[in-house]
Order: sequence, then C-alpha cells, then structure tokens
Amino acid sequence: MVHQDDLGAVGHEAFVLHGELKKRADIAGTGLDKNGSGSTMRAAAECRTRDLGLGPELEVTVEVWSSQVKHVLQACAHISNHLDYSQKLYAEEDAKIAAEIRSRTGTLPVSVLNDYFT
Repeated sequence: MVHQDDLGAVGHEAFVLHGELKKRADIAGTGLDKNGSGSTMRAAAECRTRDLGLGPELEVTVEVWSSQVKHVLQACAHISNHLDYSQKLYAEEDAKIAAEIRSRTGTLPVSVLNDYFT
C-alpha cells in the first residue's frame, strides 16, 4: 500500500533532483558568452578551426550530453507531477470513501467494504 507521505517524499525528491540537474549538468550553457555560446562549444569551435579532430567530437559530446540531460529532466518533472496528481487523487478518493462510510447507519456489509479494495 502506498501512503500519501511516500508519494509526497518521492515527488519532492524528483523535484529537487530536477532543480539540481538543471543547475549542474548544463555543460552546453556553462560559461556563456555574450553570443550565448558556452565555453565547451567555444573550445570545440576553436579546435575545429585549428583542424583538430577533437573539435567535432567535442561538439557531438555536448549535443548528446545535453539531449540526455533533457530526457532525465523530463522524467523527473513527469515523476514529480504524476505523484503530485496521484497524491491529490488518492486524498480525494479517501475523503469520498470516508464520507460514504460516515453517512451509513449500522455496520457495513463485507460486500460494500470489498468494493473499496477492487
């Protein structure tokens, strides 16, 4: 059984991870110049102009890295948003069940209780 506190904790960790990754994993944006080019891409361009094979390879590395970071960021956002939604949905469902149980008089038949578990 998943508890709302569990969902909240995992959602929060995904949110925190998203923020930290966004700040720390952006090698394309590190050391941006006035033209918006990061220091790694400027180094790659410099290597390319000097006919060093490292230039194009460094550019590809930055592009692949940036793409992978974007995928991880999207996953973190999806997890955080989904768990926030799930937590809210489960709280609403719990409130609905509690209201139904409170509105009944006497004991609940097992068949009614069973409906809440399916």
